[in-house]
Amino acid sequence: MSSFSCNLHQIVFATKYRDKVLSADNRDSLIKFMWRTCENKKCLVFAINGVEDHMHIVLKIHSTIAVADLVKTIKVSSTLFIKENKLFPGFISWQGGYGHFTYSNSAKNNLVRYVENQVKHHAKVESRKELIVLMKPRDIDFREEGVE
Repeated sequence: MSSFSCNLHQIVFATKYRDKVLSADNRDSLIKFMWRTCENKKCLVFAINGVEDHMHIVLKIHSTIAVADLVKTIKVSSTLFIKENKLFPGFISWQGGYGHFTYSNSAKNNLVRYVENQVKHHAKVESRKELIVLMKPRDIDFREEGVE
């Protein structure tokens, strides 16, 4: 029997120390690279966007791929891509952790719109507060320790 999955996933991860180094002028190159990386892992990508200190990815993850492995691949390969192409001079690395949230398929349009509008959204909402808002309805405790 084949394996099937219908969950919609949102992955969020930040730069080391939440340094605001992902400048808008080179962010599109990073987004395209991450998009190709996800597709190469048999994922169906709906949106990737971010701001100076973090990125969001909305996708369906292939049933044979573990979330942790996918995130590791995205972070390791994009770090090399950033450094080889000198996209963001102050970029050190990504934070060690990540956020992973699942949604029903009916949430897709709103979630994609939310991710596509990250720059506008973060003109009003600070990044840490956004993370807390994502975690609270899922009963995930936000702890400052371990957030590098």
